[in-house]
Amino acid sequence: MSTLAHTMMTAARPADTGLAGPGELDRYPYAESPVSDRATPPSWDGPDTELGRVGRRTTGNRGRGLHGQLVQQLGQMIVSGDLGADRPLVPEEIGQRFEVSRTVVRESLRVLEAKGLVSARPNVGTRVRPVADWNLLDADIIEWRAFGPQRDDQRRELSELRWTIEPLAARLAAGHSREDIQQRLGDMVEIMGHALAQGDGITFSRADAEFHSLLIQLAGNRMLEHLSGIVSAALQVSGGPVTGCDRPNEASLAHHARIVEALAAGDAHAAESAMRQLLTVHPEVERVVPAPREH
Repeated sequence: MSTLAHTMMTAARPADTGLAGPGELDRYPYAESPVSDRATPPSWDGPDTELGRVGRRTTGNRGRGLHGQLVQQLGQMIVSGDLGADRPLVPEEIGQRFEVSRTVVRESLRVLEAKGLVSARPNVGTRVRPVADWNLLDADIIEWRAFGPQRDDQRRELSELRWTIEPLAARLAAGHSREDIQQRLGDMVEIMGHALAQGDGITFSRADAEFHSLLIQLAGNRMLEHLSGIVSAALQVSGGPVTGCDRPNEASLAHHARIVEALAAGDAHAAESAMRQLLTVHPEVERVVPAPREH
């Protein structure tokens, strides 16, 4: 086993839950104080806007303190529909409600604006934008949707998108001889095998994510590589630690191994076919995006 494989197998730690620790922003859930305790209730207050019922998970903003947590909280509220389109967001009210500084609020709203979730205009203020304006390929938005009311649609759309991206990446990767990356792919399969035998879903998940990232890198297409974040996000929200599977299993491991073998042989057709078999776990995806005919 290579040094890389051994390191990954021994360094696995329990996954970060994304929950704020004591003394951080999550001490102030949105519906914490009764309306009667406030002189001027925030403009978005209402019985259907309790932040506490929004699942708190993070991706890009994990570990970034109050700023990252406020982005997460407001982003989840918008994506879940608790803050609907065209809803005004008053920075002063946000700062008072979450007990954070103007700087934290301003920077958080700028991040949300970059994601297409809000817009800020002179004489109009900051308002929530409609879904059509969101950057749906943003990793945070993917995860917020996947753990909110739109979870079924998000996971189906991700599966359909991956059906397009990854078989192509596997076919292209077979035409690029990179022994270093192919060795690392083999290492990931070895790690997954050991993790499966030990019932270690966390290590299996990490090796799986690394495998798919390396494969897209090996494809040698910079535009595909730019989309690798979508695949990573999809692996995190697919309903389990393994691509399209509820849990690690021998069938998934075998398909990963077949991909590595096809790449080593330079067999583009076999690599693409193995990847399609790995992804063919959602019948609705097959109906929407059928596999090409065998020639």
